Amino acid sequence: MTEHPDFKAKLRDRGFRLTPQRELILRAVEELGHATPDEVLAAVHRESAAVNISTVYRTLEVLEELGLVRHAHLSDRAPTYHSTTDHEHFHLVCRSCHKVTSVDPDEAQDLLARLRADHGFVADVGHLTVFGTCVECPEEEN
Repeated sequence: MTEHPDFKAKLRDRGFRLTPQRELILRAVEELGHATPDEVLAAVHRESAAVNISTVYRTLEVLEELGLVRHAHLSDRAPTYHSTTDHEHFHLVCRSCHKVTSVDPDEAQDLLARLRADHGFVADVGHLTVFGTCVECPEEEN
């Protein structure tokens, strides 16, 4: 069973059926933490081969529409999904070693306040990804 407390209610309220595939996909996202659709499919296949990549993409879209998962772009490839039961966060991605660090939105408050004051812009921190080089990796020369 999925850990998301309002999973079934949100599906029913929006006219969606609770299917084993939807439950497997949400559980995979929750267990993996941050996962691409291909990684979700691989995790789901450990329990059921009756799910294909199209089902994964459609289900992730529905789950995001319901506010049960979010996505971020942590690479130039497929989006990465994570459960909304986790704390709100943004991501730091090292271009060298590809390490992903989840960061509390409070650490970006100065930037967010400045964007709002100077531009009248309210940023969606959950989709924010900052690329750079982590302290463990030597900076590449340009």
